Amino acid sequence: MNLHFNKSLAKNYKSPSQIIRVLSENWVATNSYCPNCNTQPLSEFTNGKPVADFYCSHCSEQYELKSKKSKLSNIINDGAYKTMIERINSEDNPNFFFLTYSKELTVNNFLIIPKQFFKPNIIIKRKPLSATAKRAGWVGCNIDLRQVPESGKVFLVKDQQVISRDDVTQQFQKTLFLREQSTASRGWTLDIWQCIDRLDTDFSLKQVYGFADELKLKHPENNHIPDKIRQQLQMLRDKGIIEFGSRGHYRKLY
Repeated sequence: MNLHFNKSLAKNYKSPSQIIRVLSENWVATNSYCPNCNTQPLSEFTNGKPVADFYCSHCSEQYELKSKKSKLSNIINDGAYKTMIERINSEDNPNFFFLTYSKELTVNNFLIIPKQFFKPNIIIKRKPLSATAKRAGWVGCNIDLRQVPESGKVFLVKDQQVISRDDVTQQFQKTLFLREQSTASRGWTLDIWQCIDRLDTDFSLKQVYGFADELKLKHPENNHIPDKIRQQLQMLRDKGIIEFGSRGHYRKLY
């Protein structure tokens, strides 16, 4: 995998945003592959496709690309809030590629967040543009990557180191079970998973119970939080995300 952008493609462009769009999309089209089935290359949608930038001709997974200079931050600027919410709630919502690059136009990080990790609370609504702005009233959004469990961040390139394709595919496929869940069930699973992320590799049921008040704020309609916690831990154990040790103790497997 060549981590350098093809700078020659930018010679006919002057706008920095256009230059990066052309270079980053070309890099993905040339170097990337489908994390789900390992097919290479990915196919590009025609310009103006509102949902995604790339798709896999073999398994039909769709991907949208977000590129940013410098470091990968927890908050990613995105487009219109309404469009984004509609997109992640649709049946053909895409997976998201996030790419960061250096001032020398070299890829630093390239990762995918599978679509099953996107839920409405990951999208932060920005304030409407002022009445004096060119697009007065327009409402944009940010993507809050802090709401994604660490296992939901699948790196193909990390700190300029290319990750094994087999490892990428294995990590991507390990969480596909989330797609089989209803929106409500997946929300619970991801909320518990995020709590586990904040604990050490070895943790106890008592420690997860410590998040009960926080979970109650997210799910005020549920009056049986401890029962729900145990249910989700059992499910994550069955899916190989955690393992059960001695009574009331668990270990992360990621």
